[in-house]
Amino acid sequence: MPGQETVPSRLMERRAQEIRQLCAASLRALGADPRLELLGTRAYRGTSVLPFNAPHLYPALPDADFVSFRGASDGLALRATHSDDEKHQALLPGSPSARLVFEVLEQFRCESLSTLPGVVENLRARHISWSKEFIASGLTETSLGMLLYTIIQVTRSRITGEPVVPESEDMIEATRANLSSSLGPLLPHLRRKAHSQSAFAPHALDIAGLVDEAVNALESKRPARARSKDKEAKAPSFSLLMDVESDAAAIGALVSGTSSTLEQAQDGYTVFTRAYDKVSVAGDLVRADLLRGYRERVAQRVHEEAVNVALLAKKLQALLCVQERSGYDSGAEEGLLDGARLGQLVASPTERRVFKTDRFEPSAAATLTFLVDCSGSMKQNAPGLAAFLDVLVRALERIEVPCEVLGYTTGAWNGGRALKDWRRAGTPANPGRLNELSHLVFKDATTSWRTGRTSLAAMLKSTLYREGIDGEAVRWALGRLRDQDADSRFLVVISDGSPADGATANANDENYLQHDLAGVLRTAEAAGGTTILGLGLGLDMSQYFRRSTILDAERLGGSESVRDLLGLLERSVRAAR
Repeated sequence: MPGQETVPSRLMERRAQEIRQLCAASLRALGADPRLELLGTRAYRGTSVLPFNAPHLYPALPDADFVSFRGASDGLALRATHSDDEKHQALLPGSPSARLVFEVLEQFRCESLSTLPGVVENLRARHISWSKEFIASGLTETSLGMLLYTIIQVTRSRITGEPVVPESEDMIEATRANLSSSLGPLLPHLRRKAHSQSAFAPHALDIAGLVDEAVNALESKRPARARSKDKEAKAPSFSLLMDVESDAAAIGALVSGTSSTLEQAQDGYTVFTRAYDKVSVAGDLVRADLLRGYRERVAQRVHEEAVNVALLAKKLQALLCVQERSGYDSGAEEGLLDGARLGQLVASPTERRVFKTDRFEPSAAATLTFLVDCSGSMKQNAPGLAAFLDVLVRALERIEVPCEVLGYTTGAWNGGRALKDWRRAGTPANPGRLNELSHLVFKDATTSWRTGRTSLAAMLKSTLYREGIDGEAVRWALGRLRDQDADSRFLVVISDGSPADGATANANDENYLQHDLAGVLRTAEAAGGTTILGLGLGLDMSQYFRRSTILDAERLGGSESVRDLLGLLERSVRAAR
């Protein structure tokens, strides 16, 4: 049954997210750098992706255990600590096989520098796990696979001083013997020079060149047809070695891509025309009688879910409010002497309730903005999402925390008038965004829940949902947040997929909007001032968002989705403190 399939998948997504969060914390702690972060499977320092491409650094769910992930994150941390990225990239060989070996040797060098027993154990466990995966893939049955596997086993053993994986001893013996005359003289230098990247690199390059020659010799001996068939047969498994820069997505994960157009553009992200962009009050786009009907549906959904708003407000208050002194409470038996009660003390010397104490009351210290993806696929989630936000807005109003509910979509499908203008201009290359932005205000920060609840129900109007330009929507929401006076600002992005606009993708490249969103989020995180949270509807959004969680789209509006958001908020507030 479909329902039976979604539960394990959802649990797997949650487990993957929890593992990434734990590994990210471990990465920052061991790397002694708060800027280090894991987004998806890639490591970042601030807004820059770290080009660490040793294949064993990227275990995959559901096969890998937690120890493998810990070993991988420890390896990333050691690499971030002991390796100069610019030096390494400048020395990288051109051929894939030589580049792979040079990459792996630098990673092993960094891993060998750890003196912490637990870290050494984690690294060893990850190496053993990856080695078994490699053997199970069948790659050791090919000459090329066996050559690379042997090089990896032998060099790691020499650099770290640990034995090769027991399952590999007999398997690699013949290949190791064939390489002994050429490889043997180079190996002793690896361990002796491991303390210095500059001293180590020439010897690593020598070994990489040796492997490249051996690979070319093997390839030249095989017929072209055999090479083609072998490549087709082994392509999925060969990702264990070569496909480490592709950042494959986990099950149910939102995938971020790299845009060659954006990388090469001098001006960065561009927009062909803003002439048709607009910001609208969502309630104004729906007929009054239809909007009332939508409001009744939302109210019925809220009633059915029966979320305890008072309890929710109390939990939000603990996270988003601070205790501020608001005066004194008199009549206490200890504290500061209350001058107003001195007469009472004279009249009754035994009276002890002549003191006063400070009175503290919770005061709002934060503001929240909910930014809702209104692309076509979100249409089915609208009733539950409207109920979910209705409950949250009401609870936040009780504790006097300002909040906005915003949405983003496009004014047309596939470009609309912006695309027509581009065509009239002769279709210049790389035009940037080619569609009409339609930003929606369901509720602004100054409008009360009672006044704004009807406009919230406009979320049920199906014709609002078209395509999504997420990066520009995040910029817009952040700009509105900056205008609000608060100690803490939170932007909560709710989505079920990647940015998408057919016209923009066709005129630039398919990852243009994804690349922009990733850049916007990394820049905003680095700038600080606003905590950005991602709520994925049945989707892991950690490829983009440093802090995210997964909501069950089928149970939106209920206690479970509220509890998930509270958990994410609590973790974020605790990290900020």
